[in-house]
Amino acid sequence: MQRYIVLVFMLFLVVGVSACQPQSEANPQAVEPSGYAFHGVSVVELTRTDGSIRSNQTVLVEGDRITAVGDTASLSVPENYQHIDGTGKYILAGLAEMHGHVPPASGFGQYPDRYLDDVLFMYVANGVTTVRGMLGYPHQLQLKQDIADGKRIGPTLYLAGPSFNGNSIESPEQATQRVIDQRDEGWDLLKVHPGLTLAEYQAMAKTARDAKMDFGGHVPTDVGLEEALKAGQRTIDHLDGYLEAIDATNRAASKYELEYLVALSLRHNVAVVPTQALWATIIGAADKEALRAYPEINYVPQQVRDGWFGYLTEPTLGYFNEDNAMVQQQNRQRLIKALYDGGVTMIFGTDAPQLFSVPGFSAMHEIRMLRDAGIPTAGILHSATVAAGEYFANKDKFGAIAEGQRADFILLNENPLITPETLAEHAGVMVAGQWLDRETIDARLADIAKAYAELTETEQ
Repeated sequence: MQRYIVLVFMLFLVVGVSACQPQSEANPQAVEPSGYAFHGVSVVELTRTDGSIRSNQTVLVEGDRITAVGDTASLSVPENYQHIDGTGKYILAGLAEMHGHVPPASGFGQYPDRYLDDVLFMYVANGVTTVRGMLGYPHQLQLKQDIADGKRIGPTLYLAGPSFNGNSIESPEQATQRVIDQRDEGWDLLKVHPGLTLAEYQAMAKTARDAKMDFGGHVPTDVGLEEALKAGQRTIDHLDGYLEAIDATNRAASKYELEYLVALSLRHNVAVVPTQALWATIIGAADKEALRAYPEINYVPQQVRDGWFGYLTEPTLGYFNEDNAMVQQQNRQRLIKALYDGGVTMIFGTDAPQLFSVPGFSAMHEIRMLRDAGIPTAGILHSATVAAGEYFANKDKFGAIAEGQRADFILLNENPLITPETLAEHAGVMVAGQWLDRETIDARLADIAKAYAELTETEQ
């Protein structure tokens, strides 16, 4: 219970409110274009294990949809479209952050009013066009609607309600009622945190199944991995409960134990959201000096930075285990590789914004960590695009470059299957039909960094 309370406190370090209005890209044309045409691009297509390129394509966008994808030489473009030359460039579906956090639409007053809009913009500035928010706050559903209505720039949000945990739930009956309430309020899924008893968890799970609501997140200690999978938990985030199931947090896991975890996962058709880079920081396995040197920390307020730096000197989360951190991290890397190789569904997530996981920027750290585990780049990108779209297939169509898909994509200067680092230096992002070129993105990021630097100077 103590580690859950502290975890929620750490999440509070990143909240704020917004009074800013979204900025729109200046359009030199006298008449607003009715759509966009990206000419001569190479379209990146992904399967779970491989990727391919379709060259010399034109991608048409109107409203928030991709309306056509076809050969540049033959595809007809409607009048009054804005034409964008994509010769030599690549189009990849927008990334999904499947374990992210969105600050509440009303904050606690200790952070700049602009912070909420800055968080939302940092996601899309880095090509993250969908976020599964995994901790609901009051007014967050209105924030989701504001983005959908174009009142704010931000990723499409799918939101878990306020979490089910040892503080919020005191009985199975209360767990049952909370599921019904969150369904009726319009939340997209349920978030599980530590602290639930087995009876409370089972009541939540049964009601969720009856209400056709997904639930995901942590595995409470009293429940355990096998019971959570039997109950139908759709995602296990942070690989929580996996190493505990084989008692391998302080020793090397055997090949046979990993095979058991793979078979168990396949039997219950669960998906995992690894958050490997963030978890390395939490347990004490990350390079502290490298964390302190991340350039993107300039895009968060000084109060947030101070909290993150403070964790490196005085860790406050119960997951911290410095004596065995490297053993545990090696087990996690071997485990995610075994799960991937065994065919278990992997969905991309970084747990931004938390502990040096700056929204959007954290994607590159997670990609590197998963590559270090031996997972191919195509598999990682698939987990952040196609797999996320399949997870939310009953909500919308996104995650691929095809007619009818939501117009979420990144225009890249190099082939990401060969050079994934090109994601950090893209040429622009399309988010639900809104085009943000590199110049617009860089100007806004510079404004964010300047604003927080000036606030820091004022407070000193």
